[in-house]
Amino acid sequence: MGKPGQQQERPGRTGEMRPEPRDAMEGYEGRGLLQDRRALVTGGDSGIGRAVAVAFAKEGADVAIAYLEEHEDAERTAELVRAAGRRCELLPGDLGDRDHCAAVVDATVKALGGLDLLVNNVAYQKPAERPEDITDEQWEHTFNINMHSFHRVTRAALAHLGEGDAIVNCASINGLRGNKTLIDYSATKGAVLAWTYSMAQALTPRGIRVNAVAPGPVWTPLIPSTLPEDHVEDFGGKTPMGRAAEPDELAPSFVFLAANRMSSYITGEVVSVLGGETLPG
Repeated sequence: MGKPGQQQERPGRTGEMRPEPRDAMEGYEGRGLLQDRRALVTGGDSGIGRAVAVAFAKEGADVAIAYLEEHEDAERTAELVRAAGRRCELLPGDLGDRDHCAAVVDATVKALGGLDLLVNNVAYQKPAERPEDITDEQWEHTFNINMHSFHRVTRAALAHLGEGDAIVNCASINGLRGNKTLIDYSATKGAVLAWTYSMAQALTPRGIRVNAVAPGPVWTPLIPSTLPEDHVEDFGGKTPMGRAAEPDELAPSFVFLAANRMSSYITGEVVSVLGGETLPG
């Protein structure tokens, strides 16, 4: 089913969405899969990032959340993490800035006493009807957020990660098949996939696993804050399941890839969560 037509100013707020996403992992029962692990989730204030942060907490992890400026959403995520009995550190700021990428890792280690799990999830998109409408500024900003921050945060994190630790990257169906109105976004997500494969190869000797989740359409604040109102109404309707996913439906894939009990022999893989769509290759 589609959503009511709606739009917001970037970067979007959960409380203004109709209906609000299911992103609190209500009814999810952890089994200690991530007990006493320390995680950093970028873009963790809302949407997929919120659901992942809460799922990690319910599995026993302490969580630091890096986000831009959506303080109300971030505080709500922190409430949910703390309600699960775990610590939560909020780290606002622009991950498009290279120095801030290193700073959030330092702040995480200081607050949580170390770092074991990294989820690169932060994302930006801005549709363009024609390729020539994508300015240099937009192209560079999209890459700074969606790809360069992944590399920079990970590079800083590697000083703290070791045997048995894991990195999970958020890719997209658009990185698998492209999207004619999200060319720069799709290019970054394709880069995330190739980077995931390469990093997995590079870090396997250190015992660090690197995997990715590639979602199809997911109902998050990114959607009404970046897509035209008529696209929001039809968002997810073309999937075989006929609807967009809820963030709660994505988070277990991240838990699976982060938990050694579940995926200790899996690295350099992509879990595609596409609502029934199949892709060749």
